[in-house]
Amino acid sequence: MARVLVLGASGYVGSHLIPRLVERGHQVRAAGRRRGTLEARGWVGVETVRADALDPESLMGPLEGIDIVYYLIHSMASGKDFPELDRRAATHVRDAAARAGVGRFIYLGGLQPREAASLHLDSRRETGEVLWSGPVPVTEIRAGIVVGPGSAAFEVIRDLVYHLPVMVTPRWVDSLTQPIALDDLVEYLVRLPETEGSAGGIYDVGGPETLRYRDMLTRFAQVIGKRLLIVPVPVLTPRLSSYWLNLVTAVPTSVARPLIDGLKHDLVVDPNADLATSIPLTLHTYEEAVRAALEAERDTEMPARWTEGSFAMRDYRSDVSFFSRGERVERKCEAEPETVWEVVSSIGGKNGWYYANLLWNLRGILDRMVGGVGRRRGRRHPTDLRVGDALDFWRVVAVEPGRRLTLLAEMRLPGTAALEFEVQPEADGSRIVTAAHFHPAGVLGLLYWYALWPIHKRIFTGLANALVERSLDRTPAKVRVVPATD
Repeated sequence: MARVLVLGASGYVGSHLIPRLVERGHQVRAAGRRRGTLEARGWVGVETVRADALDPESLMGPLEGIDIVYYLIHSMASGKDFPELDRRAATHVRDAAARAGVGRFIYLGGLQPREAASLHLDSRRETGEVLWSGPVPVTEIRAGIVVGPGSAAFEVIRDLVYHLPVMVTPRWVDSLTQPIALDDLVEYLVRLPETEGSAGGIYDVGGPETLRYRDMLTRFAQVIGKRLLIVPVPVLTPRLSSYWLNLVTAVPTSVARPLIDGLKHDLVVDPNADLATSIPLTLHTYEEAVRAALEAERDTEMPARWTEGSFAMRDYRSDVSFFSRGERVERKCEAEPETVWEVVSSIGGKNGWYYANLLWNLRGILDRMVGGVGRRRGRRHPTDLRVGDALDFWRVVAVEPGRRLTLLAEMRLPGTAALEFEVQPEADGSRIVTAAHFHPAGVLGLLYWYALWPIHKRIFTGLANALVERSLDRTPAKVRVVPATD
């Protein structure tokens, strides 16, 4: 079997591909920009490494001794400069792979329209061209919409159907596509190394049905037992559509805008390039794929830390958005990590929340008024925390002593929320990361987020500063709060 490196291992395709590669007997190395995120997946028999395609020096170690590289990287969520980032990433990986003696790339791109493509689809094609320009053989797979948890297009459909009983839609709802089940796509990817003659080819993959986007919306609604009325209007341009999606779904604008630009094209498999002729599979229909995606979520366990889309962190509710809205605040502190952790692990209960305690108490009172637990539970011990402990209106779902604390909200909310504290050692002390994540359920959840965002922003910024101040109070030297820089 082959020695395999998966670049982009933390993404929705990579995270499902890796266990299947291990089952197939391959030696798998998973790479991503944050190694801790990969370690939290709990993969057995997988080596996790840090690799950033935009940092050439980080690539040589992960590429050493590798036979096959699965290239699953894209920068669509990085903003309007994502084509340039994609180009640089592919160039760095192409050159590093050549120096390391890699035997083959398997690159996952996107189906291409017959007419001029969008910026997003052009970038997916150009990434393949950059990899092809090097000496390492490439197998390029071009896929349409992937039906599975975490696929941006699938999550747009989920949010739209759950959030809106009546949907005003732009013309792109009549564009054609061939959605493919995540399981089918992964099976294609797993079989490619064993398929003779597949190196050096460009292949299209899609499901067994050619559907309009409106068909996918209505069929999703049928699967979950909802009624949906779709009213197409000609005035919604792709740009207006992306703003509209940002208001009524939790999909980030940076993802929605390039995605919508691509949805205005018909994206169907070229019969002359169909991978099904080389790897015949019994492909799942769209409805089968939707049911499988929702069922797969129900089988997930509580992760070791918060991860985007975790079903356990969404209270095992399919109507709660995969993507979250949130606040992340980083601060540097000259206190030792052990001291900072003492402060973090003592939060809540009689110790208070270090900043704006009046607002935390008010939130507890409001929660009690609507039948919630409020802050009456306090905490089991003033300094010690264990998984399963109640902490005011939170529940401790993960603890890595000295490093990370993850809390899941048990207050009444139109969605689910998680609060995570991370303590990282640095040469001159520590870095404290405070991250709040809110997964809205329906339009009410989005309205809740928009209404309270200014307050939440101030509270979590103040909380991060207070953690620094309290940590410094426990050390001889005191310095001012310094915002973290990357």
